[in-house]
Amino acid sequence: MMQNMPFVTKNLLIANVLLFLASLLVPQLTSIMGLHYWQASHFHVYQLVTYMFMHGGWTHLFFNMFALWMFGCVMERTWGAQRFFVYYLICGIGAGLLQELAQFGTVFLDLSSQGATVGQIIRIASIDPSAPEMLNAWTTVGASGSIYGILLAFGMTYPEERMFIFPLPVPIKAKWFVIGYAVIELVMAFESPGDGVAHVAHLGGMLFGFFLIRHWRKAAARQRSTFTGWNTYRGTAQDDTQAATILGKIRRWMHLDREDNASDNRTYRTTSTHQSDWDYNARRKQEEAEIDAILDKIRRSGYSSLSEEEKKKLFEASRK
Repeated sequence: MMQNMPFVTKNLLIANVLLFLASLLVPQLTSIMGLHYWQASHFHVYQLVTYMFMHGGWTHLFFNMFALWMFGCVMERTWGAQRFFVYYLICGIGAGLLQELAQFGTVFLDLSSQGATVGQIIRIASIDPSAPEMLNAWTTVGASGSIYGILLAFGMTYPEERMFIFPLPVPIKAKWFVIGYAVIELVMAFESPGDGVAHVAHLGGMLFGFFLIRHWRKAAARQRSTFTGWNTYRGTAQDDTQAATILGKIRRWMHLDREDNASDNRTYRTTSTHQSDWDYNARRKQEEAEIDAILDKIRRSGYSSLSEEEKKKLFEASRK
């Protein structure tokens, strides 16, 4: 199973499991890599990344990794490794930032109700010199922010996909599954603020994921206007249809309607009396070699893994 798993998803799973096992052997790792509240003495900026590789127990680890395997494989194959990894990190960092903001809100409301000013709350040690040390116990761990971002991405990319969710007896569409999860987390954030679960971080991962996907789609819309009639990546399931149309034209141009392992039967001009024919044949072979390489890349990593230059070459080839 691991051999067929996409590169980033597989390595994220391995990293999370190994670091969790390491934290069992060296408990101090959780304090070093976990995300401390920003006014705590043990807080460091790098913890906004490292905290998502720590977990609070076997159950916490299992459900996060199960969701990463289930939905991460799909989204990495849809987007490609690079975009998926960037999305994973940004959702995790965004979740950490919102969790920090929520914790500050809790501190602010508590201290301001006791008469503390905004300046005193920001310089919390001026109120109680031991406060930064006490706040070290307020630590966030887990990949849940990134996982909830991936759930959102799946729902936005494949909204009509039907899913069986225990204990529901009938399948539900992915879009309703994601909306339901978001509503539950929002309610829990207000109803159970002291249950030890970072509900705000979960919502933060989904929020940052939503805005990132919207940004990518708007950027893709601007790119489409550059090349008339060419629909570039939009971050939805429509990409496969768009790419298939382009690739179909390319195959007809390159005479590629054959099995992958069939012999190369492309034809070229063979009039050796004109130098232009030789030049034409050489250019044609070079173009076909470049297109072959791009097609191989699509088969390995998906259409969205192509660079803008490679997409442009595909588009130009499809017009020939």
